[in-house]
Amino acid sequence: MKLIANVEKVRLDKYLVDALAESTEYSRSYIQTLIKDGNIKVNGNVETKQNFNLIGDIEIEITIPEVKSSTINPEKIDLDIVYEDDDILVVNKPNNMVVHPGAGNTEGTMVNALLGRDAEFLSTIGGIERPGIVHRIDKQTTGLLIVAKNDKSHQVLTEMLKNHEIYKEYVALVWGEIKEDKGIIDAPIGRHQNDRKKMMVTSKNSKYAVTNFDVIKRLDKTTLVKCAIETGRTHQIRVHFNFIKHPIVNDPAYGKLAEKQTDFGQMLHAYKLEFLHPITKEMVKLKAELPKEFTDKILQEGGVENDWKTI
Repeated sequence: MKLIANVEKVRLDKYLVDALAESTEYSRSYIQTLIKDGNIKVNGNVETKQNFNLIGDIEIEITIPEVKSSTINPEKIDLDIVYEDDDILVVNKPNNMVVHPGAGNTEGTMVNALLGRDAEFLSTIGGIERPGIVHRIDKQTTGLLIVAKNDKSHQVLTEMLKNHEIYKEYVALVWGEIKEDKGIIDAPIGRHQNDRKKMMVTSKNSKYAVTNFDVIKRLDKTTLVKCAIETGRTHQIRVHFNFIKHPIVNDPAYGKLAEKQTDFGQMLHAYKLEFLHPITKEMVKLKAELPKEFTDKILQEGGVENDWKTI
């Protein structure tokens, strides 16, 4: 592809983003990757600097590299689709499902299921291993997950996440009685010093993390809470409640040592999302009901159905 123009002083990446704005195939991040990888020529010379200044008469040649084929197998897995349009879909992720393939998890992931459903309509920004994936939730955490169906929506959603413009609320069942009706856990999170698969509250090599919570109901030996996260650190809610001595019930990594674990995993559910649609700019408000295993545990703890129906 060639672009010929006469321009006032402008950065190469900005010019290309504006020139190709009508195409969902050329997101800002994709254009920046093309430049960095040497796929852009300016007046016959390869240019790899995104901030290279264009001025005057220019001829830009864009080479689109051959797309590598994915090694991920599409799988026919039923998904609970909560919302879908031409640009995004929101799925209620089940327990025990990894979002994308990785070491030891090559089948049965959300990506396998999405590819088996409609491989052509997923964004490519995440690469061939993570098509459509905008954000993640843990394997044994259930609830709402946003998927981008094209690069333009993916780019906008990524910026919204970065700027904390997507409101996410979780419901958790934690051990012990939380005496405060509401609270803020403001504690930095970093990699665990002894177990690289875990995270911990630490001042060393850590990132700022804030979790807000409200008590829904105090039960026999547990407390039902709803949480809103201001940051999105790995295992954030699980680490924060463990830090305040109220670990999440049935958490295989951060739970009570004496607790008899079940295969379901932590009682943590991403139940609410609120955000402006990345393309239409209309407000989207979604909820996903708690899974049966979660509600059964609430009932075992002396709760009633109205405890979660009125959240």
